[in-house]
Amino acid sequence: MNKSMTPTEWFEKRIEEIKPIQKYAFISAFLMGIITHLPAFVNDMPNHDGLASVYFDQNMITSGRWFLTLACGISSYFTLPWLIGVLSLLWISITCVILVELFEIKSPLHAIIVSALFVTFPALASTYAYIYTADGYMFAMFLAVLAVYLTKKYPSRGFIFGGICLAFSMGTYQAYLSVTMLLALFILCGFYLTEATIKEKAIYTLKTVGMGAIGVALYYIILQILLMVEGVTLADYQGISGMTSLLGDPVSVIKHIYTDFVSFIIGGNVLSNNIFSIVALALLAILSIVAAFSFANYHSLFKKPLFYLIALIVIALVPIFANVILIISPDVNYHLLMRYQYVLIIIAFFAGLMKRSEDFSMGSKLDRAGQWIIIAIGLVLSLNYMVTDNIGYSNLQKRYEKTYAYCLRLADRIEQTPGYYTGMPVVMIGVVGDWNYPSTDLTADVTSNMIGFPGDTVCYKPEDYKSFFANYLGITIEVMNQEIIGDIYLNDERYYELDSFPGEHCTEVVDGVLYVKTENALKITGEKPQ
Repeated sequence: MNKSMTPTEWFEKRIEEIKPIQKYAFISAFLMGIITHLPAFVNDMPNHDGLASVYFDQNMITSGRWFLTLACGISSYFTLPWLIGVLSLLWISITCVILVELFEIKSPLHAIIVSALFVTFPALASTYAYIYTADGYMFAMFLAVLAVYLTKKYPSRGFIFGGICLAFSMGTYQAYLSVTMLLALFILCGFYLTEATIKEKAIYTLKTVGMGAIGVALYYIILQILLMVEGVTLADYQGISGMTSLLGDPVSVIKHIYTDFVSFIIGGNVLSNNIFSIVALALLAILSIVAAFSFANYHSLFKKPLFYLIALIVIALVPIFANVILIISPDVNYHLLMRYQYVLIIIAFFAGLMKRSEDFSMGSKLDRAGQWIIIAIGLVLSLNYMVTDNIGYSNLQKRYEKTYAYCLRLADRIEQTPGYYTGMPVVMIGVVGDWNYPSTDLTADVTSNMIGFPGDTVCYKPEDYKSFFANYLGITIEVMNQEIIGDIYLNDERYYELDSFPGEHCTEVVDGVLYVKTENALKITGEKPQ
């Protein structure tokens, strides 16, 4: 009879079971994550959404994210950048371990490259710009990748548990459905290149599809139940309320998907944004094509019609799986938080090259040079992404500091206005006039497609000022609702005649309401209220 283990014995046994390659993947991902994203962890640099999320219960059921409140609850609902950052990095590091296992990486150096690419990719930096929800999103990423791993690792029932993981991943953040789909496609493609029988390949294909079907169905069932329990309906935000576009005009939707895919790859300013990253990706593509032809020729695949069919299917499906969110809504604001799956395309190219160099003898000088080039490409891309991320963090910090200075001066002017008292209704527009405050964001060429980073100010609407004043200045202002503000802005001559801040006459109490003029767009355009 086996004696029961002490906690120390149990822990030591678990550590011994971890393969060295997994340790390399985990440790390199965590350390590289700290080095790259430390500015987001040790500073409080809110963007416009973060201003009102100093405490946020993450109840996003109306956006379809029914598990987000629990996924983020581990770190509490307060914005605690260091705790959230470390916790999210733990999920990411485990995800990198799974990716190394899925792609069957054997070399420790190759595992480090894969982890570095995944953890430095700018989509993660954009997620940290919304750090109050980053740990929940990275938990969703972990579940999205785990779904594919369980399906592959456990042939009998793994697809069922994989489907459950996918459902909870979508219940946290639906965009990572593309991660599961794209990763499953790559792993399935790799399985088709093995010596497995046609029956085994067919069964694995069905189970992979079954995992996806179970995940989507379970997600939808739980969503409908919880909507009924809470007595709410889905919001129209980002097209989440219905998936009708594909049914209405499938040709237009598919065309949009392919166009967006090519546009983001070539001109998205994320995968490549300078000559170094462009050359690195070009070399990666060339080496991958050469390796693919070499592999196909070695295994006489060019003589098999099925090879061409599979190749065409994969090429056709990659853009669709990467952009599956556009099927839900072609007009969605398809920002970088939703595009994390694109790094899997790069990793898949690397994995193919790495596996070929690991599985085949590389005796010639040309082969050895190819291995060095692969590592160099990985290092160049990882370093480029790391620099890109920190350029974004630099501007995020400067945005906060400029906003703090601006709001401090504005608050002083408000409080010095004759007749003003705390709690008085306030009418103000959120735009900062750039004729008084010229643009000082020097990062736009780099961060233009990195949502959460570009711009000169954190405040864009009256509610932003209210949150910033309360949470960062300790000042209460009672901003009126948008409809009333818009009506006064367009129709009240007294508001029109005010100066733009910091002009001498930019605030005035009118009929018990404080008017604050932060910009003068109507005067600039010459459009005067009638």
